[in-house]
Amino acid sequence: MGTALVTGASSGLGRAFAVELARRGHDLVLVARDRERLEELATELRQSYAVTTEVLPADLADRVQTERVADRVRDPERPVDLLVNNAGFGQKRSFSRGELADEERAVDVMVRAVLVLSHAAAGAMRARGRGGILNVSSVASFAVMGTYSAIKSWVTVFTEALSVELQGTGVTATAVCPGFVHTEFHDRARMNMSALPGPLWLDVDQVVTGALRDLDAGRTVSVPSATYKLVTAGIRVVPRSVVRRVSGLMAQRRRTARS
Repeated sequence: MGTALVTGASSGLGRAFAVELARRGHDLVLVARDRERLEELATELRQSYAVTTEVLPADLADRVQTERVADRVRDPERPVDLLVNNAGFGQKRSFSRGELADEERAVDVMVRAVLVLSHAAAGAMRARGRGGILNVSSVASFAVMGTYSAIKSWVTVFTEALSVELQGTGVTATAVCPGFVHTEFHDRARMNMSALPGPLWLDVDQVVTGALRDLDAGRTVSVPSATYKLVTAGIRVVPRSVVRRVSGLMAQRRRTARS
């Protein structure tokens, strides 16, 4: 099955991707900041699925550490057949009230690192004539929900452009755009999501299996669940003024719940 490299693998969607890929027989390169959690996951995957695991601690907001991960992706002696760019985080404050350093870190992790690692993977995979790049974006990329939406919009469009460029090479690129997922994501960002209706929540396994299915099928944009397929279809056809208004109301409800 080859080797998959997963960023943000210590928790949430990244961990779920690692577990599912190991279950399918992939060897794993696990990337995140927390070495201890990565080591625990690596041991679990080896024992449960008899796969080879490699731990590569890195802070993707750091250019030197990101380049070390890119070097691993490029390594011709140890080819990476699937890159999962999953690392990311949410912001607890609005852009104008938050710290600029936090916004810059978000861009480094969710834009620059995706750019650098995708470039490394696309070059190495194209030379071999096979491989896949799976970039974790969000339904927020179609909406207007702060800089997170802007960042994820970049991820989605970038992946679409990369997919076009790689047509006919044997290498595919897919952006998975989930909605709200039951993970540690919102807790780490200290977001109170209690006001969100239950039907809008997704399970991690639902997102992971849907994304990998669409990757295997060569689909460029993957939107897990019928609910969010309808949501994204609606966002694409209604006037942007309506999208802005609804997004603003949702953000206001989250701020009210948080306070």
